[in-house]
Amino acid sequence: MKTKLITPEGYKKLNDEHDELWLKQRPEITKIVTWAASLGDRSENADYQYNKRKLREIDRRVRYLRKLLPELQIVYYSPQQAGKVFFGAWVEIENDEGETKQFRIVGPEEIYGDAKGYISIDSPMARALIKKEVDDVASVKTPAGCKDWYITSIEYKK
Repeated sequence: MKTKLITPEGYKKLNDEHDELWLKQRPEITKIVTWAASLGDRSENADYQYNKRKLREIDRRVRYLRKLLPELQIVYYSPQQAGKVFFGAWVEIENDEGETKQFRIVGPEEIYGDAKGYISIDSPMARALIKKEVDDVASVKTPAGCKDWYITSIEYKK
């Protein structure tokens, strides 16, 4: 089951997506569908069929966002989090081979699309890092076995 946590930036992004779809894109597509329907035979009208499908996609995403947004819990930065890994932290880790990774721990709804360098709070890596401090070791179970990662930095961007 997905965690219903989200960063303030993630919530704003989803809310902006809803507004863009509902207030801008949907009215435009509706006009095109109405125009295409007025041309006559809809079964062979590519404009009508394509835009009707697009309208259904927009409606499906809007329904999903309208159900999701009220359920989400926005997690704001708290000064007590400083020095430890919690939700919203930018974390840099390194293993024994010198391989480094840097990412932000966010809600599962924020890792899609153009989100680069984000991992879900529900991921095994994030679960292993929670409540750890710099120089702590986090053991993560992978299909190849257990791997140890050392935390080299923790940062919260306010």
